[in-house]
Amino acid sequence: QVQLVESGGGLVQAGDSLSLSCAASGRTVSGYAMGWFRQAPGKEREFVAAINRNGGSTLYTDSVKGRFTISKDNSKNTLILQMNSLKPEDTAVYYCAARVVWSSGTSIRDYDYSRWGQGTQVTVSS
Repeated sequence: QVQLVESGGGLVQAGDSLSLSCAASGRTVSGYAMGWFRQAPGKEREFVAAINRNGGSTLYTDSVKGRFTISKDNSKNTLILQMNSLKPEDTAVYYCAARVVWSSGTSIRDYDYSRWGQGTQVTVSS
């Protein structure tokens, strides 16, 4: 089983950039379709971005298209979420997740993901 640990969150101002990392251990990120989700205070967890197993296909929620980029760094066994032009509404705890090993495609559904990190806080001030 893969274990996931997020890092890179913090407090930034609107318009700034942040890069979130999700370090994998136990298995390689190249073997999984993966995704990023977020949960704001008082709200349900929502889909942010996903990448398929071979890294050739990505999917984004509309609110982050053109601002966020999901990628895998296989050399570092890490999933990355590059976030640019951050907005206060991006404030949330961000979670990375991995699908079961036999599922190669992207998914926006959190129940399609079997392994989750502990989350990292992103706060964007106006």
